[in-house]
Amino acid sequence: MAKRYTAARVGLFTESVIREMTRLNNLYHGVNLAQGFPDFDPPGELLDAAAKALREGYNQYAITWGAPRLRQAVAEKFGWYNGVNVDPDLHVTVTCGATEAMMATLLAIIDPGDEVVIFEPFYENYGPDAALSGATPRYVTLHLDDPEFRFDPADLRDAFSAKTKAIIINTPHNPTGKVFSRAELELVAEQCRQHDVVAVTDEVYEHLLYDGRQHVSIAALPGMAERTVTINSVSKTYSVTGWRVGWTISPASLRAHDFLTVGAAAPLQEAAVTALRMSRQYYVDLAALYQRKRDRMLDILRQAGFRPIVPSGAYYIMSESGEFAQDDVAFTQFLVKEIGVATVPGSSFFHQPRDGRRYIRFAYPKQDPTLDEVARRLARLPRAVEKLKR
Repeated sequence: MAKRYTAARVGLFTESVIREMTRLNNLYHGVNLAQGFPDFDPPGELLDAAAKALREGYNQYAITWGAPRLRQAVAEKFGWYNGVNVDPDLHVTVTCGATEAMMATLLAIIDPGDEVVIFEPFYENYGPDAALSGATPRYVTLHLDDPEFRFDPADLRDAFSAKTKAIIINTPHNPTGKVFSRAELELVAEQCRQHDVVAVTDEVYEHLLYDGRQHVSIAALPGMAERTVTINSVSKTYSVTGWRVGWTISPASLRAHDFLTVGAAAPLQEAAVTALRMSRQYYVDLAALYQRKRDRMLDILRQAGFRPIVPSGAYYIMSESGEFAQDDVAFTQFLVKEIGVATVPGSSFFHQPRDGRRYIRFAYPKQDPTLDEVARRLARLPRAVEKLKR
């Protein structure tokens, strides 16, 4: 019998659907609304700070848990914005983006057989992260037919058991744009305290808030700072998704990180200090910018015949495909190949793909000319679909 050369855990998941759609987008010369990255430059002072760090010799390893100046800046910002005071030397670990932060966190806290509660739909990495760490996921539904994407408190309570080790929260939420309310987070916190569970909260979109919404960190709720790992990065807020500088704020350092990547890029850690110390007006202007983009994208989708769900945060729109298609995977393939717009099938955000078949996700962190081109391309969609049905 031939020996299997890949570990069994690798068979638990396939290629990232988001990255697959980016690959197809590049092949068919489309407009990439699948992967969540801006097509515009970050603030000029960040580019200057990165160049300055390179010239000033920050080209060797940083301390594995993060450059001291960056950890201090992370702690300062977490204090004034999130309302929690932390020690930069004891509680902050710098990672290679939020992606590594999540994986390092789960490897640090999960033993095989532990259960992890995940809100669904979920960012596609969370499933593989749970599998790689040996966890058994338990899902709580965010209802897509509810404009607030609410969950049933009874479902949340039922998901917790003696085996529950952690719950993963993402607010503002990818893919729906849901912003968890304080009342909802209080329900989560209650279960965490009752069952002695760690809250792992991904808050990379914390400043992308619309229509007067406010961001609440679960770590700021009573009794939660000592049982919460907060994950963040510079990627989304500062338009530098390729820098791969993230961090965790936790009761104790994550020892798994040291043996995963050693450390994030040293010069970019130094430049990230400049990002975290931007004026507070920057965040106000950023939210206003993205709300305008959201509203423009909603208009484009409605004009094209979609039924989009209005997000309250992040920079994604979940939309029903409506009369266009019953199969999200086939439809997104058609969109990129025939219309030249790459999106993500909704089924990739569910553990049972059938639950997402009616939905696709659009990312809109794009320049106005890019959105104009999307509008022109999607305007061809009704006729193209009708032709396909003949």
